[in-house]
Amino acid sequence: MIAPPHNRNHRIAVVGAGPGGLAAGILLAARGVEVTIYEKQPIVGGRTGQVRVGDYRFDLGPTFYLMPYVLQEIFQIAGKDLYQELEMTRLDPMYRLVVGQEGGASGGTDVTLDATQDIEEMGRRVAAIHPRDGERFRAFIDHNRKKLDAAEPILRRPIRSLLDLARPDAMRAAPLIQPLRSVHDLNSKYFEHPAVRLAVGFQSKYLGMSPKDAPSLFTILPYIEYEFGVWHPKGGCHAIMTKMAEIFTELGGKIETGVEVHGAEMTGRRVSGLHVSRESGNRETVACDHAVLNADASWAIKNIFPESVRGKMTDASLDAKKYSCSTYMLYMGIEGRIDLPHHTIRTARAYEQNLDDIGRAGGAGGTLSDDPSYYLCNASVSDPTLAPEGHSSLYILVPTPNTKAPIDWQAEAPKMRERILDKIHADLGLELRGRIRAEKQITPDDWAGMNINHGATFNLAHSLDQMLHKRIPHRAPFCDGAWFVGGATHPGSGLPVIFLSAQITAKMLLEELGVTPPPPVVVTASAQRTIQDAGRPRSAPQAELQGTAP
Repeated sequence: MIAPPHNRNHRIAVVGAGPGGLAAGILLAARGVEVTIYEKQPIVGGRTGQVRVGDYRFDLGPTFYLMPYVLQEIFQIAGKDLYQELEMTRLDPMYRLVVGQEGGASGGTDVTLDATQDIEEMGRRVAAIHPRDGERFRAFIDHNRKKLDAAEPILRRPIRSLLDLARPDAMRAAPLIQPLRSVHDLNSKYFEHPAVRLAVGFQSKYLGMSPKDAPSLFTILPYIEYEFGVWHPKGGCHAIMTKMAEIFTELGGKIETGVEVHGAEMTGRRVSGLHVSRESGNRETVACDHAVLNADASWAIKNIFPESVRGKMTDASLDAKKYSCSTYMLYMGIEGRIDLPHHTIRTARAYEQNLDDIGRAGGAGGTLSDDPSYYLCNASVSDPTLAPEGHSSLYILVPTPNTKAPIDWQAEAPKMRERILDKIHADLGLELRGRIRAEKQITPDDWAGMNINHGATFNLAHSLDQMLHKRIPHRAPFCDGAWFVGGATHPGSGLPVIFLSAQITAKMLLEELGVTPPPPVVVTASAQRTIQDAGRPRSAPQAELQGTAP
C-alpha cells in the first residue's frame, strides 16, 4: 500500500457506498484527503450489493464485469493489483444467447449462440446462422476497435458544454461514433440475419434501452465483450465492492453504514454539512467542506436539496427526463446443479414488440409482455462459494417498464413469477418447481423504494439528448461544494463506466481543493489488448504513467 500524502484540511462527505462512491473515495483518500462515506444500507455496494436468502448468496444487481483494466487503474493508484486482490475468472462461453423466433412452440425454432472471445471461432458460429454475416463479423469487430480507441479520450474527461466537444480528438472521433445513427442502424449495415443483429444489439439493454433507441456509439459494448472478455469475480460482483471498501479504509477513509442522508446544510450558496439519521433514531448534522453524491442522482437532487436553490433543476424537470426500464427480479436457491452456462439470455419471440412494451413513452405507457425476454445468472456453475454444496444460486432478471407505467406490482408480481417459471421450462427445458429451497423477489416498486427515481434500475436513459454534457453534471450547477458521481453522470451507467465517472469527479474535486491529483494510471484499451490470453492476464496489466489526464 502506498502511504498517502497528508491533506487533512479538507473534509469530504460521500453519500452512498456504491461503486462510484467507493471509487471516488479511494481516489481522494489516496491523496490524503479526509473522506467519510455515509451508506443507508447495512452493507456497501448500492445496486452492486448482495442478497442473502438462507445459505444462498446472490449479486443484487450487476452479475458480470467488463473492462477490468479500468478498475485496475483505480487499484494501482491505491498501490494495489486487481488480479492479486480478487480472483477474476474469464468466462467461456461468455454467455449463451437464445434468440426466440416467431412461431415458437407452434413452429419457430429458437437460435442458440454461445458467445466466445475467440473471434475466429465466433465468426464461424455466426456463419452457421448466416454465412455472409460470419464473414462480416471480423469487419464489425475491427470497426468498433477503432471506435473505442477514438471515443476513449471523450469517455475519460468531463464534457461540460459543446466547447468540450470541439477539441481535435472529439472532432476526429465523430465520423466513427456517428451520433445520429442507432445501434440497430449500424448493426444492420453489417448483418442481415435478425438473430445475428440481435446478438450484437441486445447489449443496449445493459443501459436499459432498445437497440433502436440507443445511439450507435454503443456498438462498442459487444466489441468490449469480445475484445476484453466477460469476467466473474469470485464471490460475485459484490466482492469487488467489499474489496474496494477494504482498500478505502486502509487509506484512512471511514465508512458509516446504516446512516441515511435527508438533506444538505447550506451556508449561503455552499454545502457545509449533511442532515443524517442513524439506525438508533438519532438525527444530526455532520459538517463537510464538499459532498460527493453517489446516490441515484435525480432522486438525490429532489430529496437532498430544496427546490428553491436548484434553479432549472425542478422536480418536474427531473421527472420529465427519459429513464431506463426497470426489472423484475427472482433470486432462487435451487437444490441440485443447473445444466446451463454461467449467463443465459433468452429474448422474446416478438422482440420488437417486447421492447415497445417495456419502453413506450419512456415508461409511462409501458405494459407487461406475455412473452418477455429474460436473463439467468447460474453463477454456481463457476463459483461454488455462492450456494451450499450440491445446490445452485439462480438469479433471474426480467426487463420491465419503470414505475412511470401504471402497473400494480402487488397484483402482477405473482403472475410474473409463474409466467417466468413456465417460460424457463418451455424455452430451456429447465423445471425449477419442486427444487426451490429459498426465494426472494424484487419488483420495480421495490427498486423505487431503494431511492431509485421511477425504479429505473439503469438510471437515466442514454438517448442522444441525454448524453455527454446533457447528463447530470459532475459539479452541481446550482450550488458550491456538491458533486455527483455514478450512472447519471458522463460517461454513463455500467460498472466500468461508473469507475470512469469517479475518476473524472475525483480529479475535478482535487483540483478545486488545490491538491495535486496523482499521475493518472491509464491502462488504455490498446495496452490491454497486449495482455490477453485464454484464461486470465499473464500478469497484472502494466500501466502507462502519464503526467496529465487523458
